[in-house]
Amino acid sequence: MLISSWNVNSVRARILNITEYLKKCSPDILLIQEIKTEESNFPFDEFKKIKYENYVFGQKSYNGVAILSKNKILNIKTDLIKDKLKQSRIISGEIVFKKKTIQIINIYTPNGNPVDTEKYTYKIYWLNNLIKELKKLMKKNENIILAGDFNIIPSEEDVYNPKSFEDDALFRLEIRKKFREIINLGFHDSYRYINGNKQEYTFWNYMRGAWQKNNGLRIDHFLISNPMLDILKDVRINKNPRGKIKASDHTPIELEIL
Repeated sequence: MLISSWNVNSVRARILNITEYLKKCSPDILLIQEIKTEESNFPFDEFKKIKYENYVFGQKSYNGVAILSKNKILNIKTDLIKDKLKQSRIISGEIVFKKKTIQIINIYTPNGNPVDTEKYTYKIYWLNNLIKELKKLMKKNENIILAGDFNIIPSEEDVYNPKSFEDDALFRLEIRKKFREIINLGFHDSYRYINGNKQEYTFWNYMRGAWQKNNGLRIDHFLISNPMLDILKDVRINKNPRGKIKASDHTPIELEIL
């Protein structure tokens, strides 16, 4: 089974790139973030034409997450976090694979910049609430995939110039400690588990030729719970969509289980 995660930076603006990716790479499940649309304007028909079910938690103009799947997803929830700002940033569901009931959680963590503002405070608040919920969920189901745009650079090898990001909300020590706190609940950074210290990125800013210079960040992740390791086959970053016309500034990360 192939599960992909991709911050598409507007589902309607990238619809051609998304459908091309689905046809070419044929993931069983695609988790998308920053869809930037309410459910009423989501392009359901385009995805249904190529045999994907759609599960959407949208918001006008900003944020928003969705799950596209070849097969039905069970127990869809959009209220795992009681968000004081009521932003659409998390959607989850369950699949049955190899007799395991696996909960898949798709997140779009707040960016948090500029630091020392209410945006940064909200990011800390949101991550704390996520951690609290994960602690509860781990007691109910040991098979969890947590994926999406975390807006967290875990370590120095995950950014092209660590020095310039020292006080950025994506790389501040306090934020990286939150990432480690999630790992310590019983998760693995699946990309690092498979790829060791390989230096690859999932995001390149539109500015200053970042894509052409490979000035990127690894901020999109698949965290899997410990019992999932025995079915993990591969995790890879697919850079091809980032080079397309009208590309998102993120590219898909792909997890394969067997």
